[in-house]
Amino acid sequence: MKGPLFYSKILLFGEYGIIKDSKGLSIPYNFYKGALKMEDNLEGFAKKSNESLRNFAAYLEDMQEAEPALVQFDLDRLQAEIENGLYFDSSIPQGYGVGSSGALVAAIYDQYALEKITVLENLSKDKLLKLKGIFGKMEAFFHGTSSGLDPLNSYLSLPILINSKDNIEPTGIPSQSLDGKGAVFLIDSGIVGETAPMITIFMEKLKEQGFRKVLKEEFIKHTDACVENFLKGDLKALFNNTKELSSVVFNHFKPMIPEQFHNVWQKGIETNDYYLKLCGSGGGGYILGFTPDIDKAKETLKDYKLEVVYQF
Repeated sequence: MKGPLFYSKILLFGEYGIIKDSKGLSIPYNFYKGALKMEDNLEGFAKKSNESLRNFAAYLEDMQEAEPALVQFDLDRLQAEIENGLYFDSSIPQGYGVGSSGALVAAIYDQYALEKITVLENLSKDKLLKLKGIFGKMEAFFHGTSSGLDPLNSYLSLPILINSKDNIEPTGIPSQSLDGKGAVFLIDSGIVGETAPMITIFMEKLKEQGFRKVLKEEFIKHTDACVENFLKGDLKALFNNTKELSSVVFNHFKPMIPEQFHNVWQKGIETNDYYLKLCGSGGGGYILGFTPDIDKAKETLKDYKLEVVYQF
């Protein structure tokens, strides 16, 4: 083992909205994790990861040259260790919206950044924003564009409340009740989602005035309300707003919902057994679900594999 473990994350609320300054709430998801390792004879996944790290190191070198004041890495050591078989050993599924590249970025920063901001110091808002900026630039290697939130969540391993682009803070979330009926769950769509094409579709849609209006007056309004309801533990309001959010996504973000889930999505809204929303950028990967009654949701969705993330 080369370095500490970094966990996956789930953005409970804020997908797409945070691009346009909605609130957001991101929580670590300890079921999946990754760590840097070194081995002599690499094969399969490890070999592929090592090659990807080689390209990433070259990207970091260019990034450091372009913005020397932002962050400096011990690139000589990183490159030497890549030559010696460094790779990222991870159980985090790629293209599933749970932050596989975020955990890798956090691990590289943790091991190779010089004068790094550590989790142990007093994390002022300025330091958090600086970290978010560094991580956004680093993760852009994988997605073309990145808010930096996934690596930040992975690095700190704390729930993060996004108030706006320039205002983020670690937050406490209501404690889990393991015998509670209400739950947040994941459904595996069985398809790998690609982040970059989904972001492109979203950016194209933003050129339409009607879509911008829906985003501001419906999507962001209900996203902000969901964050507040969840943090306050107001479940009745939370489910009302999640239902509204699920409907807005169904009506206006159809390309991001895998086709075979259109009926399942609609059924949740009609029956109130559960409400589905995007997990990350959509297009595949996981779909996030909220239900007031997990037993009922499991029965209705018995053809799908449900993974419970949080119970209340």
